[in-house]
Amino acid sequence: QVQLVESGGGSVEEGGSLKLSCTASGYDFDRCGMGWYRQAPGKEREQVSTITDYGGTNYANSVKGRFVISRDNAKNTLYLQMNSLKIEDTGVYYCAACFGHATWSYWGQGTQVTVSS
Repeated sequence: QVQLVESGGGSVEEGGSLKLSCTASGYDFDRCGMGWYRQAPGKEREQVSTITDYGGTNYANSVKGRFVISRDNAKNTLYLQMNSLKIEDTGVYYCAACFGHATWSYWGQGTQVTVSS
């Protein structure tokens, strides 16, 4: 059974930092690309960042230069280091795994990030 479990969310003041983790199990972690998405209240879920199985990365323009995605294949864990957080970064952050046929196969349950002034 595939499981993706996010952690590391919380409340932080604007300008602060958080590091999200997504621990995976039940599939070959190092063979799949992964991604972080977020959904703000009243808005659609949007892609934040992705990382391929070989470490290639991609970022939404809104987080470039502030967020860093990484993965530790030995620990089956995906990370998102978020720096210089802004109020508009508030939302539920989800990790996703194994992109294929224009969709992600697996999703985590999400972790809340709240940035306040």
